[in-house]
Amino acid sequence: MKNTRLLIGAALLPTLGAQAQERPNILYIMTDQQGPQVMSCAGNPDLHTPNMDMLASKGVRFTNAYCAFPLSGPSRAAMFTGYMPSQSGMIENEMPLVDSLRNNTLGSLVAAEGYDCAYAGKWHVNTVTIPDGEFGFRRIKDNGDIGLAESCVEYLRERNRKEPFFLVASFINPHNICEYARGQKTPHAPVVEPSLEECPNLPENFAVSPYDASVLRFEQDQNYKLYPTTSYGPDQWRRYRNAYYRLTEAVDAEIGKILDEVTRQGLWKNTVIIFTSDHGDGNGAHRWNQKTALYEEVVGVPMIVCLPGGKNAGKVSEAIVNNGIDLMPSICEWTGAELPHGRQGVSYKDAAEEGAAGQPFIVTETNFNQTAGTLGWMVRTPKYKYVLYDKGQYREQLFDMSEDRMEMRNLAVESKYRDVLLEHRAILENWLKTTPGPDRQRHLRFIPE
Repeated sequence: MKNTRLLIGAALLPTLGAQAQERPNILYIMTDQQGPQVMSCAGNPDLHTPNMDMLASKGVRFTNAYCAFPLSGPSRAAMFTGYMPSQSGMIENEMPLVDSLRNNTLGSLVAAEGYDCAYAGKWHVNTVTIPDGEFGFRRIKDNGDIGLAESCVEYLRERNRKEPFFLVASFINPHNICEYARGQKTPHAPVVEPSLEECPNLPENFAVSPYDASVLRFEQDQNYKLYPTTSYGPDQWRRYRNAYYRLTEAVDAEIGKILDEVTRQGLWKNTVIIFTSDHGDGNGAHRWNQKTALYEEVVGVPMIVCLPGGKNAGKVSEAIVNNGIDLMPSICEWTGAELPHGRQGVSYKDAAEEGAAGQPFIVTETNFNQTAGTLGWMVRTPKYKYVLYDKGQYREQLFDMSEDRMEMRNLAVESKYRDVLLEHRAILENWLKTTPGPDRQRHLRFIPE
């Protein structure tokens, strides 16, 4: 009987090994401060991003992907904790992660399933560089784009091939546009200044809408370091846009080094590759630079999901995605990890694999903690985008995303859209009531009567 059991066990070993190998590798590539249209595959003629374009040709490109919070620390905290920033308390850069979440992050969940988890580059869930061995990840490269791609290539070459991997490649650029706007050197990639005639023209929504939220101009005036562009003329904005696109091209080239190794090893056939950014940049739209505001260019993010074996390659999905809180349930589904109780994100696995329509709405929140403390929320439904700030004139915004993606016509001031406005108010009010958070009662007081 003992020998029979040994034979049965030996017979099962290959099957169990094959099952383990069926779990895909996960490669998560993230840039910093890249808007959704800042790729040539998104139809932007002012830059060339061949490696992002290759991802789009091999994957599913989501055109309605948004961050949880348009600021690096809170956005990344949402990705790796599965909670909205107002729930976790991570509403500002450099805020510490509460102890109850430190051992229950995405990396630790996936590592518990036998994945080799490695992190390269910017972390910014409190500390800019991830502490080695914490949050489930081995640190293979600290913060900084120089050498980041090479560290990922080295990891892919030297990893234990019996284990599936979860590799995060987190780049800084095009975030160096912040230094550029302040007249400083761009530390992670140079910017060559061409003649003005070679710079991109102004965006169609360069003007500030007549019914734009007045509090945004107030916030701009509070912090010159964040918003040094308030005195920019059109020519300066064109140079800003040129620098932003050149920095994006620089990080695209670095991403290409990793994808070359993916190709060399044949990893496309058994790896889920997710490309996104933590938030966007105003890039001159409505004369805005930086983040934090709820403009489309700021809260929207690029998002591409490449499935194993090239399934659904080249497809475009209009499913609405929150790339923050939706990351954890998605990765848990692909890796077999158990999603912890209380997370409210929705997996986009079916949207990528089966073309599912996705969720009926998502919410993005913001807090101008670095300036005057304005609060704001966005509700995105399939046709409309609703924005509410806690103060100022025209603090309610409503836009038809099928007709006015540039957000130049605020429908909240038109009586014929009253029912649509009330519907979206109710969605936000119900979301605030049902999404736990320490300040929810105060937040609810900002819903208009």
